[in-house]
Amino acid sequence: MERLTALNQSAPTVGTLRAFRIGGVPVRLHFTFILLVALLVVTDLGHEGSGAFALYLLGLFVSALLHEMAHAGVASRMRVRTLEIVMFPIGGLARLERRLRPSEELWVTLAGPAANLAVAGAIFGWMAVMRQPVTIGLTDLLAPSDGAVLQRIAFANLLVAALNLMPAFPMDGGRVLRALLSFVRPEEEATRVAAWMGRMLAISMGLYGLVFSELLLVFFAFFVWLGATQETAASLGRTLTNGIPVRAAMMTEFHKLGHGDTVRDAANLLLSTSQQDFPVMNGDQVIGLLGRNGLLRALAQEGPEAYVAGAMDRDFIALEPEADLAETLPLLARAGRCALIMDDNQLIGMLTTDNLSEFLLLRRFGMEPAV
Repeated sequence: MERLTALNQSAPTVGTLRAFRIGGVPVRLHFTFILLVALLVVTDLGHEGSGAFALYLLGLFVSALLHEMAHAGVASRMRVRTLEIVMFPIGGLARLERRLRPSEELWVTLAGPAANLAVAGAIFGWMAVMRQPVTIGLTDLLAPSDGAVLQRIAFANLLVAALNLMPAFPMDGGRVLRALLSFVRPEEEATRVAAWMGRMLAISMGLYGLVFSELLLVFFAFFVWLGATQETAASLGRTLTNGIPVRAAMMTEFHKLGHGDTVRDAANLLLSTSQQDFPVMNGDQVIGLLGRNGLLRALAQEGPEAYVAGAMDRDFIALEPEADLAETLPLLARAGRCALIMDDNQLIGMLTTDNLSEFLLLRRFGMEPAV
């Protein structure tokens, strides 16, 4: 059993593959990042200067990784651990173990663009020492040649720093704007302003890309819109649940399975109820959790007469009833799992994404929770 009251042991981001660890922090690649790299490599394969293009892509990857490591390094100085770094097509994301206070978010966020400026400064400084002239500009970034890869990496870092400082989500500038506004406004209002600017930026980028046939720009605009929308939803969820105990949102009426029940018994419950996750009991003790996917997998592989004890998940998530509900939102959103509510090792409720969504909807319309 995995007992959690915070996010420091939460599951990795869905849709990612673990690549390596750096400084003790796991670095994971989102599947869209892998697809984009594959597309760029296949498109350029066999063209003149393809070797330089590969070095250029590698330099951009290292620069993005340094950007996220700078976030993680400053967060560590503030005693906030980084759970993982996820690489997306429009950059990376350093996922921290807890929400940052406005002053913390300000400095952690600014560290990323500062790292890009440092990379660009180091390259231009080396060129000055070696008396190498600057022969390209920002307009040459998409056509690297064998003789100017370092220059293009330097200019790319300048461009990344400038774009990240735009005051719109999901760029770092949007987080800086939220941190500054949070000193004088509620977090939800500050997030709404920064997210609105992010959506306006995405619309502008998307329209420009469509008019001038810049499909890569349309691709980036989609991710900017998605990031701004997700941040707005996450902020609203935190506002509606902050200070509310898990007990207020949990389900108290649900069906259970015994450890001697079969997969057929579980399938019948799945059909006759709206429940998709079933605690598996041995007397009064919870020994596992059987979800819909595990049930179907056992049905296909073992057959309907197999016992649920062989198909259940023994590493289920358990929460204290008085835990802050706001702390469970990212956990359930990423893992997409059901959590069991345990009080002194006694099962008293369940928390699923479905009933959590209904709780948030009712809270948004002004219903106060019965605690």
